[in-house]
Amino acid sequence: MAAGSLIAAMAGTQDLDRMGGFKKVMPFTYGCFIVGGLALAGVFPFSGLFSKDEIMVSEFERGGWFVVLGVLGYVGSFLTAIYTFRMIFRAFEGDRVPEAEELAHGHLAHHDVPTNPATGEEEDFEVGFPGPEHHIAERSAAMRAAMGVLAIGAFGLGALQIPGVTHVVHSFLEPTFEDSPFYTALEPSTATAWFALLGGTVTALAGIAIAYRLWVQDREAPARIRARFAGAHRLFAHKWYFDELIDTVIVRPFAWFGRFSRNTFERVVVNGVLVNGTSSVVRAGSAAVRAIQSGFLRAYAALLLLGLTGVGLYFLINAT
Repeated sequence: MAAGSLIAAMAGTQDLDRMGGFKKVMPFTYGCFIVGGLALAGVFPFSGLFSKDEIMVSEFERGGWFVVLGVLGYVGSFLTAIYTFRMIFRAFEGDRVPEAEELAHGHLAHHDVPTNPATGEEEDFEVGFPGPEHHIAERSAAMRAAMGVLAIGAFGLGALQIPGVTHVVHSFLEPTFEDSPFYTALEPSTATAWFALLGGTVTALAGIAIAYRLWVQDREAPARIRARFAGAHRLFAHKWYFDELIDTVIVRPFAWFGRFSRNTFERVVVNGVLVNGTSSVVRAGSAAVRAIQSGFLRAYAALLLLGLTGVGLYFLINAT
């Protein structure tokens, strides 16, 4: 799974020339990105370990098949580190792209017609965030202060999870789950907590090292890996062809059924047989009735009615 996802991560490297070189022109932003990336990857003592290692340490403590879940959690953490720093290294390291070069000369680049890089569709920046103007921390004190507070929090709050110092998760959940039979299992031993914390840090650093190797030291390596494992790359880049499977199994059959209902069933059965067929039968019956309504038929009907009236009068008179 890790190898396949790593190959899939190479899918976006063909447009490397569009990104890179913002490290020196946006140093404060780069520093905040590094702090946020370390927190997201779960490196100690950054705050991301609160959402990763505290969960996985509980899995290891419970034992059995929960250990497998814990291992899979670290695999996900490993991939998260690669993906996160792939983005950071591609945007900030390497040669300057034209936009970074313009920023180095004091001009914040804006496209005349902003477009979505993924779809090419024109986007409206006049509404919503970030609005018609883009502000960067290097030029905006308010943005620099906001980003700085978040970075400090991301760096320092991880220390709350040092084993033996405090038990944030246990204390946080106590008012709600103190009567649960599983509540006591949320308090792992100190040894297990240290193991999970250090294991998560090592795993994250390994992922960062791979990202640094691929997107800083040898930026052509992703293309070579993608070419070497072209079949696997296509499989993972197309998400195991899951969308194609859904299209074949569900979308196309339902679309065919919709076309059949509209073009065949509705036209032939509903409009043709039920509506037009019934109307044709009624019209044919009316025409047949009109055809046999000659003068002789009307005279015969009047004579029959006169005879029935006479018979009725005869029995009425004799009865009295």
